[in-house]
Amino acid sequence: MSLIEAQNRVLSGMRPTGRLHLGHYHGVLKNWVKLQHEYDCMFFVADWHALTTHYEETGIIQENVWEMLIDWLASGVNPGSATLFIQSRVPEHAELHLLLSMITPLGWVERVPSFKDLTSRSHNERDLSTYGFLGYPVLQSADILMYKAGNVPVGADQVPHVEMTRDLVRRFNHIYGRDPGFEELAEGAIKKLGRKNARLYRELRRDYMERGQQESLKTAQALVSDQQNLSHGDRDRLIGYLEGGGKVILPEPDVLLTETPLVTGLDGQKMSKSYGNTIRLREEPESIEKKLRTMMTDPARVRRKDPGDPDKCPVFDMHRIYSDEDTRKWVTDGCTRASIGCMDCKKPLIDSVLKEQQPIMERARQYEDNPNLVKSIVAEGCEKARIIARSTLEEVRTAMGLDYR
Repeated sequence: MSLIEAQNRVLSGMRPTGRLHLGHYHGVLKNWVKLQHEYDCMFFVADWHALTTHYEETGIIQENVWEMLIDWLASGVNPGSATLFIQSRVPEHAELHLLLSMITPLGWVERVPSFKDLTSRSHNERDLSTYGFLGYPVLQSADILMYKAGNVPVGADQVPHVEMTRDLVRRFNHIYGRDPGFEELAEGAIKKLGRKNARLYRELRRDYMERGQQESLKTAQALVSDQQNLSHGDRDRLIGYLEGGGKVILPEPDVLLTETPLVTGLDGQKMSKSYGNTIRLREEPESIEKKLRTMMTDPARVRRKDPGDPDKCPVFDMHRIYSDEDTRKWVTDGCTRASIGCMDCKKPLIDSVLKEQQPIMERARQYEDNPNLVKSIVAEGCEKARIIARSTLEEVRTAMGLDYR
């Protein structure tokens, strides 16, 4: 895969927690639906990651996988535009995880913020002192690097995982990317660019090496990627030589920072299945309306004549996501002046949520009524993923001297 192709690939996944809710939809799925029309997207069910924290609760995983996939499809993730697959159906992930773990310093995984956070928060909940949990950041790196994904959509809290993957790529390429006589081979490859392009390549490389100009690096990478007369090996050497290192075997992924709006739950906390405060994506309209009618409001507004503060009201947090500017202004004026009641405020919100849910429910029915259709979509996606995974592993084994030909 060329650098340009890698930059066009996006990889993202979710743990199978069962049926999804509005927090998942606005935080992840709406973004996936947008990205699938702009990039080569691969979305996977991270069932092995579920085992790193819930290894004693495997009985529900299979049901959760299929329920979650139906929610993806119902939300508009299109198997014609994106590849959907299950992590454990591509066993190459496990091998790459193993090989990467051989060169991963222990301190790198111990300093990942989410590792520290989950370990401390789960002190009285579950035993996470396992090898699998310690190594899950390396498994995440293997997930990304298996498909040479140039872009990983994450929220700000997940950036350290991608940064660790970048560090791991640099370490891998440094250790295994230097052929005997690498510089001589790279210099020989430069001559194959032709006089004009060779001079430009050297100027751009010098500009990056001496001044750290990122634009020069990107221009040189594009120059190399566009050369049709270069072999795959020469192209990789020239890309690696730009940064003073060895041949690029695994490309560094970039963070595709995405906005993840906080969806407030029915009790005012973050919407989460563990809090029991969710509205599911495929919930019946009557149930949604009942939940929103009883949703917590500004606790200072005890009586209808009491003025309220929308900034302290969980319902207004939902209005920020679902309502237009005119509706939000109407709610703000009516609440602060006590000219409308809480039920008046909730009515347009209920209508908006139900309107958004309707096409999701309609799309879901075709998959609920035909589970074999979901399985065939996933089977096709898994096969496509395995073809890419086998190719990547062949390159990795060769670089590490494990091809035994």
